[in-house]
Amino acid sequence: MSQINTNTKVDAIVVGAGASGSVIAAKLAEAGRSVVVLEAGPTRELNELYSSSIWARKLKARPATTETAGKDPIAINFNQGHGTGGAALHHYACWFRLHPEDFKVRTQFGKALDWPIDYGTLQPFYDRIQEEVGLSGDADLEVWRPEGEPYPMPPLAQFAQGRLIAEGFKRLGMHTSPLPMAINSVPYKGRPACIYDGWCDAGCPIGALANPLVTYLKEAKAAGAEVRTDCHVSRVLTDESGRRAVGVEYFSSDGSRHELSAEIVVLGAFAVQNPRILLNSANAQHPQGLANSSGLVGRYMMAHGAANLFGMFEENTENEFGMTGGQLLCQDDYAKDPDKGYLGSSQWLIGNALKPTDLLGVANARGGLFGQELHKFMHRAASHLATMTLVGENLPQPENRVQLSSEKDRFGFPVARVEHEYSEDDNRCFDAAVARGLEVLEEAGAKDVWAGPKANMHIMGGCIMGRDQQSSVTDSYGRCHDVDNLFVAGTSLFPTSGAVNPTFTVHALALRTAEHISNNWSELTS
Repeated sequence: MSQINTNTKVDAIVVGAGASGSVIAAKLAEAGRSVVVLEAGPTRELNELYSSSIWARKLKARPATTETAGKDPIAINFNQGHGTGGAALHHYACWFRLHPEDFKVRTQFGKALDWPIDYGTLQPFYDRIQEEVGLSGDADLEVWRPEGEPYPMPPLAQFAQGRLIAEGFKRLGMHTSPLPMAINSVPYKGRPACIYDGWCDAGCPIGALANPLVTYLKEAKAAGAEVRTDCHVSRVLTDESGRRAVGVEYFSSDGSRHELSAEIVVLGAFAVQNPRILLNSANAQHPQGLANSSGLVGRYMMAHGAANLFGMFEENTENEFGMTGGQLLCQDDYAKDPDKGYLGSSQWLIGNALKPTDLLGVANARGGLFGQELHKFMHRAASHLATMTLVGENLPQPENRVQLSSEKDRFGFPVARVEHEYSEDDNRCFDAAVARGLEVLEEAGAKDVWAGPKANMHIMGGCIMGRDQQSSVTDSYGRCHDVDNLFVAGTSLFPTSGAVNPTFTVHALALRTAEHISNNWSELTS
């Protein structure tokens, strides 16, 4: 191993160049702070985001730092990014606000956990983020939408697939609305409008989709933040008291070890990697892992239960057009009500753009077909298949957790081992939603309907926020209870998952954290 390379001290280190890290780096740099962002993956540029399933895989995780276990293992590859932009580089830009009840599940229903903030605390940050980034949608038609400013852009276009499925919801007396998306329906702040080619999964080379390369990471660099890629953070380093972080240890791809010192350290890495770094940072003052006096670092891992439902129509569905995330939304079954036989929420993302293969591929709709039968199916499905995606809540359980494995990475540090199993409530919620979805497709006129296997998406938890040191890892700003100048950002903070894609909430929380750090800099760094 190469000799330690000690670098000049900076104001702030941000670990991870994804959604949360980019926001915090941008805001701190714009406030005049010296910021270094350490990203484990390579540099990504818009001109290398080719519209190809093969190329798209380059943007996903390399699973060498994670093991999965449990009855319902969490899928790592798609949910984690690899390179600047993180998972937000290949995300589908379905941006929702959590509902007010998602913040107070324990208080209102006697189950799960509460957030230390309510919806009203986060609402102004949602409003500001949507104006800065640009969201398309129709707030009036989203009859379930929490309070907030209307979207700055009109909704994106609809195609035959969305219109056909919407008719099924209508016949059952249910509502649909345009899907709120961080994708430009019209030119916005120098970025062009969507061209509806359905390649969101491979990134958006024209910049119509809001990913960090065209939003906050770009702003961070313009404000003077330095982004170092291929830097694998292994540990957070503390002073002798253990109460203050003094920097981080990281390794370059060639194996050389480095230390970087800072006044503030922010862990904005992937949800599994944040607790892994904290556990690997155990020292004499924190023998069970850094910021882990509660024993909760790594616990309460969650992932939304998900499934694709399919229907074959006589009509041409135009399924190659649109956005990977979908065209329409239904949250009629979102409200939490134990009288339904389960507590969890769910939603439908309707009319996802389809490609021949890979994650949302036409071929994968019938995974058991081979040879001539597959060719026959593909020939018809290419023009007549329609789909929608179920997102179901995963209630927090302490047994679902990240621990350190006996296996080690190439730098000699234990990899993360993630154990996960859905609760009975989660499964009942999921099964009821699938049954409702199949009914919708039948009412819409599909001649053949079926559900794909249960999967999962959107990994959350592991460093949950809360009101006190005994029941949480951080406070509502993401500051670790045990280490005064160490912050966590991203989905790691979520005490509950709700049933909506988390990226909008990640941005809102990160903006709130960044402003808290800036407004309290002297106190945090003294």
